[in-house]
Amino acid sequence: MIYSFKGYTPVIHESSFVHPLAAITGNVIIGKNCYIGPGAAIRGDWGQIILEDGVNVQENCTVHMFPGKSIVLKESAHVGHGAIIHGANLGRNCLIGMNSVIMDDAQIGDESIIGAMCFVPAEMNIPPRSLVVGNPAKIIKQVSDEMIAWKTKGTQLYQQLPKECHDTLKAVEPLREVPSQMKVQDDVYKTLRETFKK
Repeated sequence: MIYSFKGYTPVIHESSFVHPLAAITGNVIIGKNCYIGPGAAIRGDWGQIILEDGVNVQENCTVHMFPGKSIVLKESAHVGHGAIIHGANLGRNCLIGMNSVIMDDAQIGDESIIGAMCFVPAEMNIPPRSLVVGNPAKIIKQVSDEMIAWKTKGTQLYQQLPKECHDTLKAVEPLREVPSQMKVQDDVYKTLRETFKK
């Protein structure tokens, strides 16, 4: 659902896909090839939210802020399932792990990786290429070239997804039996651990 609020109507590039079960409200600008999953809420009621090209905000994420704040999720930022971005700015090609919480005025540096279930407190400044875990968040090392290549490949899958959703996603009645020729999807991406197994 797309909602105007106090005269602000979301601006969404036609190449992006917003699931019908997501809610986009007010002063929100979504660039090219972005994916917004079902259950996501992006509320630009109290400030402006910009998603630059290639950003994905996955299922059940929340993006919001305190009144008068505006935030940017820079190009290719990747926000995992269930994460909360509250008044924080995300750097280019960063990864926010599932169920993480990024608080007000935090700055996530370009190509940083925030681990799943991490809590980044208000005003924390994460330098570029940082690997961050824990509650509260702690920088444990620098992101390697191999890790950022793995992250970038995963984000590219999400950047293809809007077109695939526009082309093939449709509401249907379920089948009542499994088709005899049903195949499993191809293995196109491995976990980080699988990727670097010796």
